[in-house]
Amino acid sequence: MVDYLYDGSFEGLLTCVYLHYYEEPASGVFLESQYQSDLLRPYKCVVTSLTCSDKVYFAIRKKISPLALQNTYYLYLSNHIHKEMLVLEYLKKGFKIGISIDDQHADPLIHDIHILSKKVLAESHRFLGLIRFTDTGVFLYSAIQPDHNILILLGDHFSDRLKNEKFIIHDQRRSKALISSDGIWYITDFDSKTDFPLQKKEEYYRSLWKNYYNHIGIGERKNPKLQAQYMPRRYWKNLTEI
Repeated sequence: MVDYLYDGSFEGLLTCVYLHYYEEPASGVFLESQYQSDLLRPYKCVVTSLTCSDKVYFAIRKKISPLALQNTYYLYLSNHIHKEMLVLEYLKKGFKIGISIDDQHADPLIHDIHILSKKVLAESHRFLGLIRFTDTGVFLYSAIQPDHNILILLGDHFSDRLKNEKFIIHDQRRSKALISSDGIWYITDFDSKTDFPLQKKEEYYRSLWKNYYNHIGIGERKNPKLQAQYMPRRYWKNLTEI
């Protein structure tokens, strides 16, 4: 048994799953940059292999189900501290049980994985409506701080919606950004702490939006608890209208 250490990529994680089956069983799977070694636990730094990861990717889809592949990916994007081990245990069960793995609702592992998967998907849908852009004069910029690593789930939507624009969606929590130009997007490291100055036109439109937001609501029907349910307070600081 050995601890496998990977580079943080989805392909690296699937490579560890491959090695678990074809080299030595995994006692654990951990992010290499955060691993604390123990003299009593052997470990191996894994070199990501696209060949190995592709084999696992297609094996999940064929031998378990497309839903299991989706759950695996959403679990990888989650902020769960032990997500790598959850992925490994989920796939071990999946390869034994097959397509019915996600019908095992009474299984605590499957139950937890379904909850995490739904949280990641729900947050990505929520941010489709919560993201606010600032016009810097050169490109559009938005700062977000999602709970989960959802940038990749936002790319197609915003690059299609803003296909004639250049924009940056900055995940400040992870120092990464989704950058798009003319409908082509990619994700890269991005730790800029620059406060982009507002253009006069941007200040004007912000004031219009705030006035609209403040006057459109009916005071007697305000429900802060319900508002926080659909738009959690931890997101409010990145909203123009609040």
